[in-house]
Amino acid sequence: MRLFIEKWKWILQSLITNSNKILNKHFFYIIIIVLLSAVSACRTQPAIPKLAETYSRKDKKPFGSYVMHAQVEQMFSGNTIKHQNEPFEDVLRYKTDNNSLYICVTKSLFLSDEDENLILDYVAAGNNIFIAASYIHPLLLDEIGCKLSLSNYNYITDIGKPLRNTHVNLEQPVTLQNKDYGYYYLPFSNSFYDITSPYIKVLANNEYGKPNAIVFFHGKGKLFLHCDPRAFSNYFLLKKDNYQYFKNLAGYITPNPDYVYWDDYYNKLDSKKGRGDTGKKNFSALNTIFKHPALKLAFWLILLLSLLYILFQSKRRQRIIETIKPNENTSVAFTETVGRLYLQNKDNHNIAQKMIAYFNEHIRNNYFLNTNHVNAEFIVALSRKSGVDKNKIESLYLSIQQAQGSTEIPDFVLLSLNEKIQNFFKIADRK
Repeated sequence: MRLFIEKWKWILQSLITNSNKILNKHFFYIIIIVLLSAVSACRTQPAIPKLAETYSRKDKKPFGSYVMHAQVEQMFSGNTIKHQNEPFEDVLRYKTDNNSLYICVTKSLFLSDEDENLILDYVAAGNNIFIAASYIHPLLLDEIGCKLSLSNYNYITDIGKPLRNTHVNLEQPVTLQNKDYGYYYLPFSNSFYDITSPYIKVLANNEYGKPNAIVFFHGKGKLFLHCDPRAFSNYFLLKKDNYQYFKNLAGYITPNPDYVYWDDYYNKLDSKKGRGDTGKKNFSALNTIFKHPALKLAFWLILLLSLLYILFQSKRRQRIIETIKPNENTSVAFTETVGRLYLQNKDNHNIAQKMIAYFNEHIRNNYFLNTNHVNAEFIVALSRKSGVDKNKIESLYLSIQQAQGSTEIPDFVLLSLNEKIQNFFKIADRK
C-alpha cells in the first residue's frame, strides 16, 4: 500500500512539472500574439485628417474648398471658372466687367486702400463679389458701414477650445424654411455688429442669433460678406444637406454672370502676417518690383552681381604678412645694466669711466669730433652741432676731467656727472 501511494505521488509531481513547462511555453506564445495584434491594430487605425484651414480649391481635407468649388461649377455650368493668383489691386484694376461674380474664401483678408477702392468700384459697375473670411480688414468694413466681432474659437490649435454641435441659419425671406445647418466643431461665433448703412441686408445668423452673413448693395452690384469661412469648407458642406446653405445664399447673386472668378491668392497667405497693417504690403513686397520690367531687370542684375562678387571674393587670398620689427639697439640698455651692477658694488670710479667712455663714443659717432683733444675749438664745434650752450659743455668736460684725474669718486660727484650728461642728451635730442 505504501509503495502504491509513493508511485502515484511521483506520477502527480511529474504531471505538475510538465504541465508548468507546457503552460509557460504556451503563455510566452500568447504574449507574442497579443503584442503583434496590438501593433497591427495601431498600424491599421485610420489617421486623423489634418485640420488646417487652407480653403484651397484643390484641398480635399476637411477645411479645403474642393466641394464648394465643385458646387460653383455646377451652379454656373455655363461659365468656365477663371482662377486669380494676384491681389485685388492687380486683378480689378484692368477689368471692365459689369456682370461678373468674384469669389474669395480665405482665413484672413488683408487689404490696402487701393484694394478697398477697386472692390467698391468693381461692385458699383454691376458685378458681385462674395467674400468669406474670419478676419476682414476694417478698411472695407468702415467704408460700407459695419464692424466685425471676432470670437476666441477661430483656431483649433489653441488649447482648451470647446468642440460641440454648432449651427447657422438663414434669415427670412432668403428662405421660407427656418432651418439650422450644423456640424460638430468649433462654434460659429464671429458676427457683424453696429450696422449703420441702410444698404446692408442680413442674410444669415449664427447660433446666437447674430449676423454672420450680409449683402451690401452698392451701385449696380452687390458685395457679399461672410465672417465664418468654415461654413464653406468640405467638412461643413458634406454634412447632411448643408450644401443648400451656400445655394440659398447665392440666391441674391445676379443669375447668368458673364464671368466667374475664383481667388487663389489670399488663402495662400500666412494668416499671421500683417494684422493691423495696411494689408498685403507686408507679404507682397516683391510684387511691386516684378510688376515693372525696369525694376525687375534691376533686381535680377543686382542679384547676379552679388553672386559674382561672392564667387570671386571667396577665392583664397594670401594671408597678411606681419611687419617684422627691426632689431633694437640694446647697447644703452646693456650699459645701464652694467652700470647698475657696478653701482651695487660701490665702484664709483669704474662707473664714471664707463659713463665717460660711452659719452665720448656718442660724440664721435654723432658729431664726428675728436674727443682726444678737448680744447676751446672742440667746445665751440660741439656746441654748434649739438645746440647745447657752450658754458654747459665746458662745465660737463670740466667734471669729466676731474673724474678722470681722481682715483676715488664720491657719490655726489658721480651723480652730478650723470646729471650733466643726461641734460646734454635731452637738449641735443630736442634740436
